[in-house]
Amino acid sequence: MSSAPPAVSIGVDFGTSNTVVALSTGDGHVEAVRFDHGGQMHSVYVSALCFWEERPGAGLHPRAEGGPWAIEQFLEGRTIHRFIQSFKTFAASSAFNTTQIFRQRYKFEDLLAAFLRTLERHAGDGFDLGAPTIMVGRPVRFAGGNPDDALAMQRYRAAFDRVGAGHARYVYEPVGAAFSFARQLERDATVLVADFGGGTSDFSIMRFSRSAGGLRAEPLGHAGIGIAGDTFDYRIVDHIVSPRLGKGSSYRSFDKVLPIPNHYYSNLARWHQLAMMRGNGDLRELQQLARTALNPDPLQDFITIVDLDLGFSLYRAVSDTKVALSSRDSVDFRFQREGIDIGATVTRDDFEDWIADDLARLGATVDEVLVKAGISAQDVEMVFLTGGTSFVPAVQRLFAERFGEERVRSADQFEAIACGLALIGHTSDPDRWTVAGQA
Repeated sequence: MSSAPPAVSIGVDFGTSNTVVALSTGDGHVEAVRFDHGGQMHSVYVSALCFWEERPGAGLHPRAEGGPWAIEQFLEGRTIHRFIQSFKTFAASSAFNTTQIFRQRYKFEDLLAAFLRTLERHAGDGFDLGAPTIMVGRPVRFAGGNPDDALAMQRYRAAFDRVGAGHARYVYEPVGAAFSFARQLERDATVLVADFGGGTSDFSIMRFSRSAGGLRAEPLGHAGIGIAGDTFDYRIVDHIVSPRLGKGSSYRSFDKVLPIPNHYYSNLARWHQLAMMRGNGDLRELQQLARTALNPDPLQDFITIVDLDLGFSLYRAVSDTKVALSSRDSVDFRFQREGIDIGATVTRDDFEDWIADDLARLGATVDEVLVKAGISAQDVEMVFLTGGTSFVPAVQRLFAERFGEERVRSADQFEAIACGLALIGHTSDPDRWTVAGQA
């Protein structure tokens, strides 16, 4: 005899840019948890951390805040702090071991556990990461050049275990989005769900059918790639910001003139790496290079961005430009902080040229999920795109050309994955949806 369904199922969508948690009851009701920040209610909790010391140099553990409270602490800047964003991108990186924050060294699982503690603290009564049923989203493929999925899941499990959720089960993020979307279906349908996050884009094909008043779901195929919103940001930084900060310039080493190494600019254009440049030796090396640079002023501006933790402000300026290009043919990019002034006009045509190779790889991953599902594009009856990147016109065209514009739906539904995950916790066999070997 099967046991009664749990009273509450929790879905956790830990994203590169934003995190959402949702609660579902056995009657099918589901809603995202709201966070009260300064009298305003938010369902999106920014995936960021800010560390600071109450008494600098006292040797105590630094305090930590997450979400909008981390941004608030960072912007107030009353004490020396360390601001970290997009750290999910490190999850599957074997090259990332620890980062130093004041006198403490933090592994990825330390960062994630600290973040989850802030999330639970601000969620208020009724939300408990130790609840019996907790479903956590994970990408089909983690971000990074050579992601180690097993390592990422080992780190996830360690972090969730530290906050009392060692029993959590892990589900592909697009499957969660599919369950959320399926509530809108009025008939049987084969559905492709494309979830565009900050670090990864994930695709799942599901067959939904209704019988005896219930919804039956059959997974047909999954695929993912480490290209998403942050990659598109990277292209803007690489073409507009980096040249203004010394990319392509030179420095003198004894009797030779050498180019400034490009890896500093690769780190600048990747938000998770930029957040680490103060602690990984890059800042010190840039300061040394500036002393022998043929044109030191651009490098000094680069140093200022790293030293004063201006990455978040730069991120917002770049992201705002990307978003504006979805509705306008050209946008004036401007970043002005601490004496730095970078401006340029970015056209949509230029932007689409910069992301052309990324779009081709996204298209190849869509073709891959069709092959895994054993169907053709004509067999897909509905396409559901979620995430801000789904509104990029070039991304819209990619799906319209493959599936027909009439079958494609887009929604910047930040809550879709978390709500779907919570709903999965109330299915008759939630373990069926967990990723093999990762539950």
